[in-house]
Amino acid sequence: QVQLAESGGGLVQAGGSLRVSCAVSEHTFSSYAMGWFRQTPGKEREFVAGINWNGGSLYYADSVKGRFTISRDNPKNTVYLQMNSLKPEDTAVYYCAARVGPAAAYGAWTYWGQGTQVTVSS
Repeated sequence: QVQLAESGGGLVQAGGSLRVSCAVSEHTFSSYAMGWFRQTPGKEREFVAGINWNGGSLYYADSVKGRFTISRDNPKNTVYLQMNSLKPEDTAVYYCAARVGPAAAYGAWTYWGQGTQVTVSS
């Protein structure tokens, strides 16, 4: 069973930065595409960013392009989401996900973390 654990969420002012991390308990981490999603109450979970197994392909939602950066460190079994120029509308629970397959938004993702809260105050 692959386990994902997010960390690094918190409260930040608008315009600030935050980095969330996701540690994966899987020695074949480099086989997985990784993604970040977010969800607010009453809304569907939405794709934020995805990265393929070697970091060569990156995907972003239009709403975060130019502000967020996804990256991964395969020896550390960790994926990151660097969030800059944060806006109040970025407030959500952020989830990481993993699958063997494409890093783009479409299709089902296999493994999910428990989520970490990110709150951006105005």
